[in-house]
Amino acid sequence: MTDNIRVRFAPSPTGFLHLGGLRTALYNFLFAQKNNGRFLLRIEDTDRTRYVEGAVENMVKSLQELGIDYDEGPFKEDNLHPSTASVNSYFQSERLDIYHKYVEELISNDKAYHCFCTKEELDEMRIKQQENKETTKYDGRCRILTQEQVEKNLEGELGFVVRMKMPNDHVFSFDDLVRGNVQIASDLIEDQVILKADGFPTYHLAAVVDDHLMGISHVLRGEEWLYSTPKHIFLYESLGWTPPIWVHLPLLLNTDRSKLSKRLGDFSVSNYISQGYLKEAIINFVALLGWHSAEDRELFTLEELIKEFTLERITKSGAIFDITKLDWMNGHYIRNLPLEYIGELCKPYFSEVGIDVSDDVKYLKVIARARDQITKLPEIILHSEMFYKESDIKPENMSILSQDISQSVIKWFINALEAPQDTGLNKESITTMVSACSQELGIKGKTLFFPLRIALFRDCNGPDISMLIDTLGIKTSIERLKKAL
Repeated sequence: MTDNIRVRFAPSPTGFLHLGGLRTALYNFLFAQKNNGRFLLRIEDTDRTRYVEGAVENMVKSLQELGIDYDEGPFKEDNLHPSTASVNSYFQSERLDIYHKYVEELISNDKAYHCFCTKEELDEMRIKQQENKETTKYDGRCRILTQEQVEKNLEGELGFVVRMKMPNDHVFSFDDLVRGNVQIASDLIEDQVILKADGFPTYHLAAVVDDHLMGISHVLRGEEWLYSTPKHIFLYESLGWTPPIWVHLPLLLNTDRSKLSKRLGDFSVSNYISQGYLKEAIINFVALLGWHSAEDRELFTLEELIKEFTLERITKSGAIFDITKLDWMNGHYIRNLPLEYIGELCKPYFSEVGIDVSDDVKYLKVIARARDQITKLPEIILHSEMFYKESDIKPENMSILSQDISQSVIKWFINALEAPQDTGLNKESITTMVSACSQELGIKGKTLFFPLRIALFRDCNGPDISMLIDTLGIKTSIERLKKAL
């Protein structure tokens, strides 16, 4: 393995960062961090028809929110690679002169050629191939044009693209750190377009040129690019360059093992964050979509992932995206991360429904109880608002509350709470108070607990009485008990 590790995440700004892209970015980041390497962000924006305004900013924000920071890339003027002339040079749309230079070199070395075929000609060609049950690919008809014909077409300003001149009867063989040795016959590969009619390069050319000029040592990308690798190897060889080490990540699959498609749902990172998933859970979950540790652990911090991550433990088989596992993992982190941290994350949800949580002591007590019952942050309101807002008492609970013994319990507690206390009330002293009430009135169980819970909590079932009174506070507890008389 090379000592100078340089990897990149090179998304197209055609939408917000989705979980598949996050996994690619995360694996590159972990690998660079583990090996004291450099992690680059490059924006492959050569397809201008699919460009989405704000997508780049969303990607950068999403990565930074999750703790994945890049060493070189857009908006980092102080960390430029020598191959880049300005901060914008990490946008491929700003590097067109570089790509045109290498296109001319490929043409002059007979490794690429001008193709003047129209869309109508290409459509007709593919229809005939399908009718004859042949492989649908470009048939290379413009490969045989003479230099004179090419020059005449160019002088006539005919529209053209530039295609690679892929070798015939050749088997491309390359090693992939996940797949092992891969062999792909050239007759399965068409003469790929490398420069489009609008003057922009395709992914194939731009990625190869940039990866070489930016010194990329390892290319970690999705499995869908595996069968494009021969095209890239051909470009490396044609330009006299050494290819990087290839690492193709397994597909993401639904639970029925069908391919996960971002078009079938909103799998954007920002969507999951807005749904109340914690960054710690998202990172942990995504890391296990195609990788596992030597001990088959399931719970990792980002720092632990950096320490444990190796390319050798990336799996070949597709990774199952199971939302129930993400929910479980999210619930774990909600329950186990510092209480103050979870409290801060939850505050916006209380603000949305107009609940004042300025009493920090009470608020953290509420969060401490409620977080044990939720899997996503927005659910916190359902399990917390009863400590701040009084709801109506259900008729069946009202019948319990109206019984004489219930009223006696409530009066007893009002007197006890209003009596001067030698020390401040806490859970232990309230528990002692409950025992004293039980002995004095000669009752226990639901006869004692139900009226108190209904008065304080509006339900028979819920937290124990000491927790309720301790969380509500003495003043609010007395107010609610008096309303229940």
